[in-house]
Amino acid sequence: MTANIISFANQKGGVGKSTSAINVAAGIALKGKKVLLVDCDPQGNTTSGVGINKKNMKNSTYDVLISRRDAGSAVVKTEFDNLYIMPSNISLAGAEFELVDAENREQRLKKAISPLKADYDMIIIDCPPSLGLITVNALVASDGIIVPMLCEYFSLEGLAQLLMTVKEIKRRYNPSLELTGILITMYNGRLNLSHEVTAELKKYYSDKLFKTVIPRSVKISEAPGFGEPIQYYEKHGKGAEAYAAVCEEIIKRLAM
Repeated sequence: MTANIISFANQKGGVGKSTSAINVAAGIALKGKKVLLVDCDPQGNTTSGVGINKKNMKNSTYDVLISRRDAGSAVVKTEFDNLYIMPSNISLAGAEFELVDAENREQRLKKAISPLKADYDMIIIDCPPSLGLITVNALVASDGIIVPMLCEYFSLEGLAQLLMTVKEIKRRYNPSLELTGILITMYNGRLNLSHEVTAELKKYYSDKLFKTVIPRSVKISEAPGFGEPIQYYEKHGKGAEAYAAVCEEIIKRLAM
């Protein structure tokens, strides 16, 4: 195995980024692939979203980024099939400042998780809602980026800014970085705005836009509070079906 490394990134908060990272990871793991989630968000929502207590961690992404621990020692097996996580908590917020003057500061995560690539089919990185140094580390380490976004006009502006950052990282640090896809989340088909923004995305990013949209769903929102991916919380609901379809699209795009 040599893992595909994919970052879920968007500098806007509240777009379903962590939720999508969790559910895509769990969905691909259910297809028999061994998947590692790397939580790079100091909020640690991905960590708690797969049932890991943020207070009881021995090692975390923070320890790995500042080179205190090797990446393997920070990995925890979740209770879900084929799904592992490198957990995070609020201590990661300090890494932004500690790495400012560090040598090869943009390459820390790439160097740390490189030895793990042979152990997994896919590594999914959940980025913080910013374009700071931790997100840069994630994108430098990645083969691709998936951008979850809402059907709002401010989201279109944010997407353009994010793609400029991706272009710059590709030029300076990671020539192989590609936009894997744009994923519409919390979609409400009854709103004209949803159709208008979707039309704009199809106009400019038709080849990158996932055909599947993630619907606005109470069950999808509830699942992280119970520490479960949607595939386990509501196995046959519309949320689980939508994420299963997205996983199929991702597998095809990555030729896994």
